[in-house]
Amino acid sequence: MSVPLAALLTSLRDQASIDIPGRLVVAPGRRAEFLARLGGPVLAVVPGEREAEELADDLALFTDEGMLLPAWETLPFEHVSPAVSTMADRAMARHALAGGAGIVVGSVRAATQRVSPSTFAPIVAKAGDTIGLDQIVDALAAAGYHRTDRVEARGEIAVRGGIVDVFPAQGFNPVRLDFWGDVIDEITVFSVTDQRSIGTGDLVAFPAREFRPDPEIRGKAAAMLRTDPWASSTWDRIADGISFAGIESWLPWLAEPVSVLSEATCTVVLFDPVRSHGRSEELVTEEGELAAALAPTWGPGAPDAGDHPALYLPPDLDDNMLFEAPPLSSGPRDESLPMGTLDAAPGDAEAVAIGITRLIRNGIHVIVAMDGTHAADRVARVLGEAGVDLIRSDEVEPGKATVISMGIHRGFVAPDLGLAVLGEQEIAGRRRAHRRVGPRRAAVSAAYGDLKPSDFVVHHRHGIGRFEGLETRTLVGIERDYLVVAYSGQDRLYVPTDQLSAIRPYTGGESPRLSRMGGADWERTRSRVRQEVAVIAEEVVSLHRKRALVEGIAYAPDTPWQREMEAGFPFEETPDQLTAIADVKADMESGEAMDRLVFGDVGFGKTEIAVRATFKAVQEGKQVA
Repeated sequence: MSVPLAALLTSLRDQASIDIPGRLVVAPGRRAEFLARLGGPVLAVVPGEREAEELADDLALFTDEGMLLPAWETLPFEHVSPAVSTMADRAMARHALAGGAGIVVGSVRAATQRVSPSTFAPIVAKAGDTIGLDQIVDALAAAGYHRTDRVEARGEIAVRGGIVDVFPAQGFNPVRLDFWGDVIDEITVFSVTDQRSIGTGDLVAFPAREFRPDPEIRGKAAAMLRTDPWASSTWDRIADGISFAGIESWLPWLAEPVSVLSEATCTVVLFDPVRSHGRSEELVTEEGELAAALAPTWGPGAPDAGDHPALYLPPDLDDNMLFEAPPLSSGPRDESLPMGTLDAAPGDAEAVAIGITRLIRNGIHVIVAMDGTHAADRVARVLGEAGVDLIRSDEVEPGKATVISMGIHRGFVAPDLGLAVLGEQEIAGRRRAHRRVGPRRAAVSAAYGDLKPSDFVVHHRHGIGRFEGLETRTLVGIERDYLVVAYSGQDRLYVPTDQLSAIRPYTGGESPRLSRMGGADWERTRSRVRQEVAVIAEEVVSLHRKRALVEGIAYAPDTPWQREMEAGFPFEETPDQLTAIADVKADMESGEAMDRLVFGDVGFGKTEIAVRATFKAVQEGKQVA
């Protein structure tokens, strides 16, 4: 990952040392720089989840040590498992702190949540390692990985002969381990969508479940069968080593009262202590109220609401490791990090240029951190035209004012360091609206969620059948869900849910005759359709021949006003959006009649593409459909 300001970190540390433990007023804008200069291992705690995410984002400008400790998305007592990625990220953060490294940022909710006694160390392997295939599969299964035929989501593994596919719980792409006997011959990173190789690498797989029925947990569950029989069916499953959806909701009953905050052996930086302690009290109160509402449903013999083990624990802070960093001074003796301002109206190019020029003349090294290349290019050009000498580069050189394409949520001016990092808020007057582009997922039609028993479906090989519902079966020791499709006679087809692409909802608009599995009628139908499609294809080709003779409207290339308008969009485009925009513009600038359809999910840039095309036409007084 690129760290644009990493080169400045050493000099920043040398200019102003930070003594710990203690108390220092740190304005929100300087939190990221403060932590980066402090260095790890550090656990930084902020009141809210959004604050934690933004602070972790801003840390990426200064250091690659930063990471987020997320909180579960679930509520106490809710029988739903958190996201696999959330549990893996929590394991990564705990592993870093235990290893004496990293700057971990978490909300009060994430830091005070009771943690699992299950191990959080990753499973690591590289090409050339001698390890049995069964050994690594067993280790992954013990870490909460789900075995399937083909990996499509985080936390899954698939075994085919001497090949093991693993989708790490914290990763963006799965890896393929190719065994030669008991030696890993090769490890390949591949795309989950098309299964094509995209390079080589090592296996680093953090646990896919935070709370697992390990021997210690199984023993405690067995003991609970005698002491708390009101949940005997649950204790019985856990004692037998069975994982199930929502097992995490039972963690408080089977784990010691330990949180990430209480187990930390490093420096703890508590930002905004008053709000943080208040948020902790709110979590405890909310959990108690939820327990009072649900206790009557727990059954005879269940503990009263006030006697339940808590998921959120009061902060247990060691004063020898605690470093309090309130946002504002509470007394005249409070030491604080100096905080300056740009002293300019955001969005006013001339005022911003004057403010930046003033900082530069005062010996302040100015970094303008904008979201994405388009915004960075535009700001560099506009400020350059206003007389500010800025370099447009993602490689920051000491002493040279630079515009970079990696944004910051909260900018700051630090007179004591001679540094100013200005972001979207300070330059354009708007909050950072950066949209992270995650890994692509295999496309699965939403129409499958609407299937009801007795609906007709079409299998690409067996033809038209009738959907009869879902059924869970255990084959070769693997429990999976199957779609049951009925065909003519007594034939039944069981389609695994991870092979949904093999069937499609029937859209013929009438009640069809069911195909016979293994018969020739479906093949005859397909042959007849191919012939009809060939006729339609010939008509389409003829139509395109005629369209090729039609002269279209040729629009001129983009003007500076077009580029300025586009740079004003607050979101960074995804690779697919950039491709669609370039293709549409290329069509508009050619002399041929345009024949292109842009489509996609809701909220993924179709309107933005249309606005760009319309603006391009309006500039020349031409019409666009």
